Amino acid sequence: MKIVDIRKNAEHKMQKSVEALKVDLSKVRTGRAHPGVLDHVTVDYYGTPTPVPQVASVTLLDNRTIGVTPWDKKMAGIIEKAIRDSDLGLNPSTQGELVRVPMPALTEERRRDLIKVVKHEAENARVAIRNVRRDAIHSLKEALKAKEVSEDDERRAQDEVQKLTDKFIGDVDKLLAAKEADLLVI
Repeated sequence: MKIVDIRKNAEHKMQKSVEALKVDLSKVRTGRAHPGVLDHVTVDYYGTPTPVPQVASVTLLDNRTIGVTPWDKKMAGIIEKAIRDSDLGLNPSTQGELVRVPMPALTEERRRDLIKVVKHEAENARVAIRNVRRDAIHSLKEALKAKEVSEDDERRAQDEVQKLTDKFIGDVDKLLAAKEADLLVI
């Protein structure tokens, strides 16, 4: 395996770890409304489990309320029940065709709990990035043993992998800081 391939593979996997963290952090609910909160809530749409955004228009009515307008008017009650039964702890109400989903304010204790969850997710992402670094360095050492690369090239490649690792861990730290700030806003 060439050094370029090892580096690209490591960079790709590290990027995936950061993307996965973004998805995980978007699921952590802050006190403000965010349409992405309902992305993983599914409804029974004519016998098929379907995410809410695929059967309705999800919009922000204000900074604490999400509005869900189903495209099929008979779906309003089903969507309301699905949101209520989800693990999000939300209490939607239907007004005609519109399902209003108010976001409850977070207590100080709940904010602290959510920050712990967010820090744990960020640490998991850091560990995943370090594991990719370990695997890449192992592949480089294997290539050196097989005399596919010189010692100088292997050393330079290890330095590049370390720089990639530092960059992506920095990205994780930035995401964590932004989410913590988001959670602390009242």
